[in-house]
Amino acid sequence: MVKNEARRTALLDAAIDVLAEEGARGLTYRAIDAKAQVPAGTASNYFASRDDLMSEVAIRVNQRLMPPDELVEERLALPRDRSLTLRFMHDIVKRADADKACYLAMMELRLEATRRPDLRTALTKTVADNLDFNIAFNEESKLPGDRMTVLTLYFALTGLIYERLTLPDIVEPMDLDELIEVLVDRAIGPN
Repeated sequence: MVKNEARRTALLDAAIDVLAEEGARGLTYRAIDAKAQVPAGTASNYFASRDDLMSEVAIRVNQRLMPPDELVEERLALPRDRSLTLRFMHDIVKRADADKACYLAMMELRLEATRRPDLRTALTKTVADNLDFNIAFNEESKLPGDRMTVLTLYFALTGLIYERLTLPDIVEPMDLDELIEVLVDRAIGPN
């Protein structure tokens, strides 16, 4: 059977929504079909197993959270200094706010990966590849900092985003702009 890539993407997007709304236990082929508004059995024709589906969802999450090329080009036209890194960090938080389902789905996948070795392997590869991409981007773009700077900012922002999604009352009283600025200062130094 020929697979329709647009339908596959729609099914993955539906799976992200199901994970965000229902958690990993609610992620069934039937739930995905219903969310994508396709005939029953469609998702099972595209994804041979639950692990295969979850691995592909992780890749789709990363695709959805990537900044548009135009934004990156616009940013890279600016001086390659601390303020540009700060802008990039704000952009990440804005994308997380705009697509909360992706981060919630990724959290569910990470929890599920603690119980599924194949998923852990696939998810580890996806996240490691993403980190390598970001480290290379930082170096090639001649942004301030090194590999450890990128890793520090990754772990700090991931934690901040997850706190905002799961326990927003913890972070809400804080000034988000100031908090991000402090994270960047601690990673690469102040102005």
